[in-house]
Amino acid sequence: MIRTLFAALLLGLGLAAAPVAAGQLETELADPPPDFDAPRRILLQISTDDPRKINDTLYNAVNMQKFYGMDNVEVAIVVFGPGMTALYKESSPVRERVESLLKYNVQFIGCGNTLEATKRSPEELIEGVDYVQAGVAEIVERQLSGWTYVHP
Repeated sequence: MIRTLFAALLLGLGLAAAPVAAGQLETELADPPPDFDAPRRILLQISTDDPRKINDTLYNAVNMQKFYGMDNVEVAIVVFGPGMTALYKESSPVRERVESLLKYNVQFIGCGNTLEATKRSPEELIEGVDYVQAGVAEIVERQLSGWTYVHP
């Protein structure tokens, strides 16, 4: 009986342990905040031929543009190894999405080493896709130049 009264008293005072609902936090932008003259530079990677993982990376590119605003972010996606299947115009499982993102200034950079190793040519890439000799070296050099590397 005393326990019941004590529990009722605690509840009445709001002192009983109650689950706390998670709330939405606001992302605080680091200084200086991004703007047209100093955009955030986001570098993503695709190195798998798994369509779900490729699509996840493409969604990340879109989400960065939505969050920062089109004029306040540059997004580049470096693609190498099995991920190059996403960039071949004849066999890409995501060709329409790549072509759409190119129109929204997402840069796609393929790997020349993968092209050579798989006996493919740059002409087989979706129109608008760039390539460099070494995709991994591109990631390293962009990081050293201030790009933020995100590997989804």
